[in-house]
Amino acid sequence: MFHEISPAMLARMRELEEIDTRDRSDGTPITHRMRQVPPETGQFIALLAAASPDGAHIEIGTSAGYSTLWQTLAARQRGRKITSFEPSEIKIQMARETFRLAGVEEWVDLVQADARLRLERFDRIGFCFLDAEKDVYRDCYDLIVPRLAPGGLLVADNIISHNDELQALVEYAAADERVDSMVVAIAKGELVCRKK
Repeated sequence: MFHEISPAMLARMRELEEIDTRDRSDGTPITHRMRQVPPETGQFIALLAAASPDGAHIEIGTSAGYSTLWQTLAARQRGRKITSFEPSEIKIQMARETFRLAGVEEWVDLVQADARLRLERFDRIGFCFLDAEKDVYRDCYDLIVPRLAPGGLLVADNIISHNDELQALVEYAAADERVDSMVVAIAKGELVCRKK
């Protein structure tokens, strides 16, 4: 799957990685920063998405589209589109440019909206990647888990790096009899939940 990264996609990935590094060190306001996953997390979520069951492929928190690019590798392999939600107009514009430059527009349905207002439209989710503002994680979890297909996966980013804010979610998922869950210590930490 990773050998299918096109030169155009790789070039845009490298450009976004450089912008993200610069944004984190030059005082760019947090609302304008990329705040994207590192490459190893991108690879990890792409592998999980490729192994997920049939159903909708959802992303909550597009930013400039870096994590979406990784997920398009799985989407193409599975023959399904990603529905990616992003409320910020600035980031929507950047993501559109990312998908155009990388040549993956046909694999992404980019929606400018708060995902919490749209998730009820999905009744069978095979894979969901959650990387948004941390105060919406629990709401998103409660909307996604009932809609996961059997064996469907919910992956939430920043579980270790934002432990103070997200430890309650980790504990909630661990006690949730609808899913098997674990924290994977890759990069900033991923909570992986699989629907029973």
